[in-house]
Amino acid sequence: MTRTGPKGTYAAPALEKAFEIVELLAEYPDGALVSEMAASLGRSVGELFRIVIVMERLGYLRKSAHTDRYTVSYKLLETAYRATPAQNLVRAALPQMQGLAAAAGQSCHLVVASNDHGLVVACEQQPGMRGFSLRVGARIDIVNSCSGQVLLAYATTQRREQILQTLDEQLEEKVDRVRLAQRIETIRAAGHDSRQSPVTHGVTDISFPVFGFDGQIMAALTIPFLELIDGSQKVGLKAAREMLRETTAAIADTLGYPGTPSDA
Repeated sequence: MTRTGPKGTYAAPALEKAFEIVELLAEYPDGALVSEMAASLGRSVGELFRIVIVMERLGYLRKSAHTDRYTVSYKLLETAYRATPAQNLVRAALPQMQGLAAAAGQSCHLVVASNDHGLVVACEQQPGMRGFSLRVGARIDIVNSCSGQVLLAYATTQRREQILQTLDEQLEEKVDRVRLAQRIETIRAAGHDSRQSPVTHGVTDISFPVFGFDGQIMAALTIPFLELIDGSQKVGLKAAREMLRETTAAIADTLGYPGTPSDA
């Protein structure tokens, strides 16, 4: 490791390339050849080849025997769960989510804040033939989505501003803080968020916060409530919302939530 730039700034070229590879492959569900990775990252094949081989040997990448394309393995996800609070969160949430999906006949997903976006860390599909759900690992718009606004509504002021500043640096148009403040006020007054999905017809998103032992928000649990034309859904929207409220309370209790969320 060599030290470059301002005091306290270090460079680790091999490590940087490894993370670039992982982030790139996240956009290639069918995998990519080393030559394709090099072209996309603006690097030479020689720069990446040894790093890819080492990551494959360690189990973080998988190479298809048929296409020679590399994909990210589940070892990365498993390691991340063990190394972050997501492990305890998912362990506490999954049994409750399974019960919720079965009782409500609706899918649900658990979202945490990750830098400038929300990240789905657990998902439970409803047991019937028809449903709507998000996959684990899906990125969520943290400013405009139901789950994202719940996360922001109950985040500390410092954490919320950190997220918004990051977004302001990335987006051409800055986040409308006045509008967001109004949404946050509404969500905190209701204790949850509920609205028509902005992307899927017939779906109403309902989201409640999940608090941890320290009174801080850990995640948002969301039901994308799918209303069937024939009215054959197991329960109505109001009942599903109450079930979701009870489920998040049960998860928080398992996590040791003392009962009073920290002031944001």
